Amino acid sequence: MMIMSVFVLGILLLNLILNYYTVGNSLQRDSQSKMLLAARQIEGSVERNRSISEKIRRQADYNLLMAARMAALQLNKDYRTITREDLEQASRMTDIVHISIIVREEGGFRIVESSDPRQKAEAELLTDTVARAAEDLLSGSQAHASGQSEAGADTFWSSPTTDSAKHYAYFEKWGMYSDHQRNYIIKVSFRDSAAQQLEAGPSLEDTLQQILKTDPRYLEITGIAPAAFSSSAQVDAAVRKAGSPGSSDTILFGTYTLNQWNEDSAAVEKAIRTGDSVMLDSRVQEKRVLKSFMPFYPEGRDPYVIRIVLDYQNISSLIQELLFSSIIISVVLLAVVICGIYVLAGYFTRPIQSILEKVNEMASGELDTRLDVKGKDELAQLGSRINVMANNLSLYTRWLKQMYEENRAVKDHLESVINQTADAICVTDTEDVVVRVNKAFEDLYGWDKQSVIGKRLNVIPEELKGEYEEQRQRLLEGESISSTESIHLRRDGSRVEVSISISPIYDEEDGINGFISVIRDMTGRNRMEELLRRSEKLTTVGQLAAGVAHEIRNPLTTLRGFLQLQQQTGLLNPKHIELMLSELNRINLIVGEFLILAKPQAVQFQKTDIRFILRDVISLLDSQAHLYGVEFETQITDQPVPVFCEENQLKQVFINLLKNAIEAMPGGGHIFIELCLSGENVKIVIKDEGTGMSPDVLAKLGEPFFTKKASGTGLGLMVSQRIIQSHNGLLDIESKEGEGTTVTILLPWAAHAENPGTAGAPEGELQSGV
Repeated sequence: MMIMSVFVLGILLLNLILNYYTVGNSLQRDSQSKMLLAARQIEGSVERNRSISEKIRRQADYNLLMAARMAALQLNKDYRTITREDLEQASRMTDIVHISIIVREEGGFRIVESSDPRQKAEAELLTDTVARAAEDLLSGSQAHASGQSEAGADTFWSSPTTDSAKHYAYFEKWGMYSDHQRNYIIKVSFRDSAAQQLEAGPSLEDTLQQILKTDPRYLEITGIAPAAFSSSAQVDAAVRKAGSPGSSDTILFGTYTLNQWNEDSAAVEKAIRTGDSVMLDSRVQEKRVLKSFMPFYPEGRDPYVIRIVLDYQNISSLIQELLFSSIIISVVLLAVVICGIYVLAGYFTRPIQSILEKVNEMASGELDTRLDVKGKDELAQLGSRINVMANNLSLYTRWLKQMYEENRAVKDHLESVINQTADAICVTDTEDVVVRVNKAFEDLYGWDKQSVIGKRLNVIPEELKGEYEEQRQRLLEGESISSTESIHLRRDGSRVEVSISISPIYDEEDGINGFISVIRDMTGRNRMEELLRRSEKLTTVGQLAAGVAHEIRNPLTTLRGFLQLQQQTGLLNPKHIELMLSELNRINLIVGEFLILAKPQAVQFQKTDIRFILRDVISLLDSQAHLYGVEFETQITDQPVPVFCEENQLKQVFINLLKNAIEAMPGGGHIFIELCLSGENVKIVIKDEGTGMSPDVLAKLGEPFFTKKASGTGLGLMVSQRIIQSHNGLLDIESKEGEGTTVTILLPWAAHAENPGTAGAPEGELQSGV
């Protein structure tokens, strides 16, 4: 009964809460709709007043231009002959308040004479904006400074009108005029109240007052310029500014006495950015209010925001009345429900109590207990199902005992396998706490099982912890890591080379609750591989040395024959000297290419657009290609292709490959060159239409001193391969007899690669083959 009562009470409370928030939101939406209608009314008044102001501005510009032209007819063209009396007379004749003379001096423009003595006495250099306009007028070009008039733009410039969308009935304005025939500029200024003659209808101030009087809930209406409102200093200055409210460039109209700049500036910025109204429930001056910020985007002008502040008191009163009524109804319903529950509880409790006693006996292990079922109601059906459950429990209990014995046998078998395996096995949870290890783990790392279980082991060196964290993140995402070689620390701090495979362990809900690591000691295998690599290097060095000795022996034999001949004859033959120098140059070439292969070349890699390198090489070999009747056909991407490289080395590779392609086509043909991006690599393809190569010849490419050329050394391709490998790249050759040869080079794209730094393999390491 207590549970049902609490349940019903919870439902009633939930209903009260939902009613409270539903009514509150409904009243807020209604208030927001009314504020939006008021903002639309204000927007219409703003646009109407601005239209009137624009008409007044144009008329004022025209009057100023006509007055300036009349004054120009009365004044001398040299400003030094003009007196104040001349300016005062011109001012009276043109019905202008003041006329001044502006001339260019060292450092800028200045007023030198005026019909208003105060202007001459207080004359300073003109501001940058006005000075630029004055410079344009004197030079005869159109004035581009702010405030330019549409009429006579090349001879006349007017200042912005000092009015607002709210107060258009009274303003002041001035302008500058130059007919390019005199050495000064005429400044004219006046005040006008012509706006009072227009049938403008109600002003913006009248509209605001009417809205505030119509709905007393409106506390304040403000027109905000978003750009200036972003600065709290500008807002403070606008609020403190003397004169009518809304006369600044920050607060366009209305008042801003309920000042919360931090909150309001964020709302103004959001409204302008999204184009939607922003509603805030806030407290201002100890009073709860609703503030609505509605953006408007007039055509051809900067956007502005209308802020309306609404008193929340009326909404709160309505919500409280509704809440009080709902509470009264809920209390009555709760009392009725509790009485009904009390009556029904006695009817159901007695048979349930009997069933509970039998169930307790079954829970204590007496599964042979059975209920005496009478009737066919729901409680009788429940008793029958409990008897069926007791029978099933008896069967399942016997089956579970049998499965337990089988699982224990399997577990003992697995324990034996794990402990006898030669690989170290370690099971950890998701926090790297050790759960289980085997005997091989103890032997490899030096810890015993009791000292590591329940602890986090520090077996990762400091320099590899970043890599381990990346692996751990992949494991947490469900990925397995297999056969990764790394360095681990033993208990005594010594390092051991290991191969480790890690797999996540899943629970019944496919969640990861741990990891199992299989670790193998790789020290012996790595030492064997190192010995094999050294043996391979020595074999390569022997092949190169034998090739160099063979290649050098022929020119040395020639040199020895010529020297013996000269020794016998005692004569110095110039032709013999030329041949001997040629053979010496050949020896020097062979030794130089051998040194490039055998000794690392320390060069500085720089980020370079490979398109320019390839185009330079094509231009260099274009003339030679034409001699063989060969034409280059290129397909190079327009996108910049930067790579980290040593420019001269890549040029050497491209020259070797293109010369091989040219010489492979003695009858002429086309060489197709393609440069493009392939994933994270730069791909260069060079394809010729030559005779191609057989599989036997292709297999021997890259071997020292193997070449099909009569005068070649066979080392050019090995040098090219070495250079591409030092750039972390790949060089591949495909060829078929009669179909030509295709060479593909892949280099890391600098947008996805790190600078490989100083090129060159470790000293003594030789690489051959393609």
